[in-house]
Amino acid sequence: MRHVLVASLSLTLLLASAMLPAQATSPATLQAQAKIDMSHARDIALKAYPGKIVKEELEREPGGSGLRYSFDITSAKATHEVGVDATTGKVLENSLEGADND
Repeated sequence: MRHVLVASLSLTLLLASAMLPAQATSPATLQAQAKIDMSHARDIALKAYPGKIVKEELEREPGGSGLRYSFDITSAKATHEVGVDATTGKVLENSLEGADND
């Protein structure tokens, strides 16, 4: 009987933990892992697509080192998303915002 209770409790805890959202990495932790700072990444992004930055974030994303700055940059022509690798400073993405790149 005790084995059944322990197994049942273990299963309940396992299922409950699977339903919790994954804990996001804090912005401070991501910033500490970046080799390039936000200011330098902005300069790189604006050289890739000149305009006005309307949104910026540091995020984990596939490609490059896996840590990138993402910028939405508007100009008179369009809005582009420019991704800059936070470790190398390499431009990973420079695409029309909202365009289907598949």
